[in-house]
Amino acid sequence: MLALLHTSPVHVPVFDALRDAEHPGLALRHLIDEDLLGRARAEGPEAVAAEVESVLAAAVTDGATAVLCTCSTLGAVAEKTGPGLGVPVLRVDRPMAAVAAASGRVVVVAALESTLEPTAALIREEAAGRPVDLRTVLVEAAWERFEAGDRDGYLDAVAGAVDAVTRADVIVLAQASMAGAERRTSTAIPVLSSPRPGLNAAARAAAR
Repeated sequence: MLALLHTSPVHVPVFDALRDAEHPGLALRHLIDEDLLGRARAEGPEAVAAEVESVLAAAVTDGATAVLCTCSTLGAVAEKTGPGLGVPVLRVDRPMAAVAAASGRVVVVAALESTLEPTAALIREEAAGRPVDLRTVLVEAAWERFEAGDRDGYLDAVAGAVDAVTRADVIVLAQASMAGAERRTSTAIPVLSSPRPGLNAAARAAAR
């Protein structure tokens, strides 16, 4: 069984659909805690580290053979729990970051400021010392639309910001919730999102 830690229920149907299409038979257990993101934004991700570990430990006790954290803000905190839990704990954006790190000019687009630096740091980590020209773009007011339940408005705002990017070899959608914006863009620059590669990596880990 693969456990997924989400900070919004909107991720559940996205990952269920990816599972059904690409990993039929994989058992998923969705863990949703919306308060974790709010506290991490206000106090920093480390402030919720103990709670994240507790939630994931309970999932492992219940039979999870791997865990996938779908929140980019909490990804690094979740990963650190892996050695203590005894199962692979993955962050959804690492496979995407590895692809981006192989590009020369990377633009990271996010709707939350708390996501920008963790994503940029992950890309630099995956670059392993190779030079990366990395810029970040915060989509102003997009998150308010997300929180209000205006998913179309949210994705349209993200897509508009993506289409305004120039001088880039790849554009990274920093949050899993942005994935639907890919299909709304008109840019010729490759756009990367995290759910599909993240779930693929986690499914392999869960099967080991």
